[in-house]
Amino acid sequence: MSVTNPYQNEVIISWTEIHRDARFLSHLLLAKGPWKGIIAITKGGLIPAALIARELNIKLIDTVCISSYDGNSDGAAQNQKELEVIKMIEGDGDGFLLIDDLVDTGKTAKFIREKLPKAYFCTLYAKPEGKPLVDLYVKEFEQAEWIFFPWDIEYQFSVPIHHRAKIAPKE
Repeated sequence: MSVTNPYQNEVIISWTEIHRDARFLSHLLLAKGPWKGIIAITKGGLIPAALIARELNIKLIDTVCISSYDGNSDGAAQNQKELEVIKMIEGDGDGFLLIDDLVDTGKTAKFIREKLPKAYFCTLYAKPEGKPLVDLYVKEFEQAEWIFFPWDIEYQFSVPIHHRAKIAPKE
């Protein structure tokens, strides 16, 4: 019997990893400050921004709200669409940290870089197409990997395989 890996080209990030990686990023950012505040890219940048704000004692947090994925499907089946700017901030980003969870194709990052060229752009994770657009990131993933964040998945009980196996009745 062959068992296929259900997570091929998929990576699941745990809450523990997010916290550890945000703290690591905070250590690197502490030496580069002081910072006026944080600009989180919603929705993915909200949790990393909150964790980094706590570690660096930053009280001012604002958001830019940009939609780049079609919400009609889940996970890797999502398609990128034209950027929809829901909320932008004034200024050039000077003295601010710009925080997101992941830079993927770089489509959103390129737009944000043009709007906030002086912000220091950090992500927890980067893929090859997007990483040249950020100043700092913690880990790199392959372009073909889909990243599942803890807020994307549900944890639930899984019945052990031996309970699911159909045992042929003895004759």
